[in-house]
Amino acid sequence: MDPQRSALSGGGGGNHNTLRAAIMAVVMIVFAGYLFLWVMLPTNPYRLKWQPKLRTQTASTYFGTTHGATYLVFTFPVLLTAVLGCAYIHLGKKSSDNHTKGKNGNNHRLAIWKRPMIMKGLGIVSRIEIAFFIMFIALLIWSFATYLRNSFATITPKSAAKKGEEVWEVKLDSASHRLAFIGNIAFAFLFFPVTRGSSVLPLFGLTSEGSVKYHIWLGHIVMTLFTAHSFGYIVYWASVHELSEMLDWPKTGVSNLAGEISFVAGLILWATTFPRIRRKMFELFFYTHHMYIPFVVFFIFHVGINYASMMLPGFFLFVIDRYLRFLQSRSHVRLLSARVLPSQVVELNFSKTKGLSYTPTSTIFLNIPSISKMQWHPFTISSSSNLESDNLSVIIKGEGKWSNKLHQLLSSSIDRLDVSIEGPYGPTSTDFLRHELLVMVSGGSGITPFISIIRELIHTSENLKCKTPEIILISSFKNSNDLTMLDLILPLCGAPSEFPNLDLKIEAYVTREKGAPPEEQEKTKTRTVWFKPNPSDAPISPVLGQNNYLWLGAIISSSFIIYLIFIGILTRYYIFPIDHNTNKKYASTSRALLHMLFLCIGVFIAATSAFLMNKNKNAKEKNIQIQNMEGPTPQASPNSVFYNAGRELESLPQQSISQSVNLHYGERPDLKKFLFERKESSVGVLVCGPKKMRHEVANICSSGLAANLHFESISFSW
Repeated sequence: MDPQRSALSGGGGGNHNTLRAAIMAVVMIVFAGYLFLWVMLPTNPYRLKWQPKLRTQTASTYFGTTHGATYLVFTFPVLLTAVLGCAYIHLGKKSSDNHTKGKNGNNHRLAIWKRPMIMKGLGIVSRIEIAFFIMFIALLIWSFATYLRNSFATITPKSAAKKGEEVWEVKLDSASHRLAFIGNIAFAFLFFPVTRGSSVLPLFGLTSEGSVKYHIWLGHIVMTLFTAHSFGYIVYWASVHELSEMLDWPKTGVSNLAGEISFVAGLILWATTFPRIRRKMFELFFYTHHMYIPFVVFFIFHVGINYASMMLPGFFLFVIDRYLRFLQSRSHVRLLSARVLPSQVVELNFSKTKGLSYTPTSTIFLNIPSISKMQWHPFTISSSSNLESDNLSVIIKGEGKWSNKLHQLLSSSIDRLDVSIEGPYGPTSTDFLRHELLVMVSGGSGITPFISIIRELIHTSENLKCKTPEIILISSFKNSNDLTMLDLILPLCGAPSEFPNLDLKIEAYVTREKGAPPEEQEKTKTRTVWFKPNPSDAPISPVLGQNNYLWLGAIISSSFIIYLIFIGILTRYYIFPIDHNTNKKYASTSRALLHMLFLCIGVFIAATSAFLMNKNKNAKEKNIQIQNMEGPTPQASPNSVFYNAGRELESLPQQSISQSVNLHYGERPDLKKFLFERKESSVGVLVCGPKKMRHEVANICSSGLAANLHFESISFSW
């Protein structure tokens, strides 16, 4: 059945809300049961009663003696949650008329839990995040303690003597083994935060870009535990004079050598993830992060496919997302123009289909083959899909090798630039209208996400005639050249001639200059580069069409069904005649390799089919837009309001922006004064900029001295 014709697309807002409530109730029950299983996993009731009984009831010639139970208990609940999440998000889009729609204020009672805290090693986190982090650590400690208690209870001097070992050696063996079990718990959740098109994260109010920190936390936990596991066994083997075990790769069972290869790949990956290395040598971090492939593959060879299936769901959803991103990135998108500013800043303007909708603060990943064929860089979208229905823009500041090369390229004579994209990715909805006042604090290029919010609020106030909050934008720049970034608040086209309903004030601070530059000093003008159209380029469109989450749900379910069919046939007619469900005759590595192969085949068939069907449906719209763009190249180049104030301004919107700006030289904003003096009942505070600035704003909002300050926990950086 075509997902776009699903009954989910019909009905009124009330029916949608009822369905969403029912879906969320089911999701919460399933999720609670899934977590309960992880809590019970190390206990004797689970190991000695529940698991044997479940395996007996699910044993078959199609899935062996253990796979059926693992799929039922650990895989099915997560995939069901992902599919239900697709329906939940789709219904939410149908029932919401506006991305910035306000709420009834029911979440105010949770405000104290959402207040930010600054914790060393974790950065800015909310009390809710800290609570869940503590509960997760408690789960790991509980599991490890339970494993050890049950294991050590059977270790006695007599039992150790039978093995020819000391008691401490047997306990070290047991403890090292259990450390791997605990690491596997964190590993099971590792890939959820980096699944960019996830249908699971939005169920819990999360975004992929905002959840990257969870991936970092989990990654450190995983590698710490796996390192302790590995070195524990090295010490154990050395003490019992069995270091040759390190090279053991048996036909069935656990492969030590595969585990060591996986561990080395993980160490290489882990070493480059620490902030100092990642920031100074991003390219090294980027390339070594692809070591996750041998890390996962040899991990599966190490533990066997049955045990690895407990961690399968998160990685399975990641593989689907990664393949869809690959399909989207194979074609070049239509780049219309670029605004080149004198402050090493460029704005790229792309064509997009009208069916592509995204929320403020969303991000896309860019690849420009002429700079680097391998590198993909994330940038916050500065446009509004409602205000600019045919265009999408991003702002890029030259702060690294890649971005500086882009600025140099656009500063030269160029009439074409090949660009590929992945995305957009972002929150399914935003909630800016619930505040009476929005205070946005930015440093340098941190203004970018706020430009998208301002443009969205312009659309809300002028086109939808809705009341919008007052906006105070506090922007800090190093020098007056950077002030030209304020020109980018409005798009090249699509903005109304005036916006009297939007109350916008901009406080711009130039911190490294004592005063305005002399008027007679020659200034570099903002320049617009227009690119020649190419018939092979296409407007940016949603990879799975307008009903992308319904298609994603269909891909998740159908690809896993295809995988089960292939594995069932393989096991029944090839493996079972050899192994007879003993798990001792057919090679574990071959079994794992075939499972991984058929998993990829299932994803390939389902995702490629869905992608091609939507690509054909969108072809007509793309062709119409490309034909409309094939005309004479515009010659006009808008100039900076701030550098060319004496010249005739080219647009009334730029006049309105310039009249809203207060310039301050040689000082930094007094953020405490700005925030504590506000008397509005609800003040949304957003910050994007250097670490010191973000921490200062978070400390102010978490101080408890002003209950009306609501720190918006939106992440603007990967």
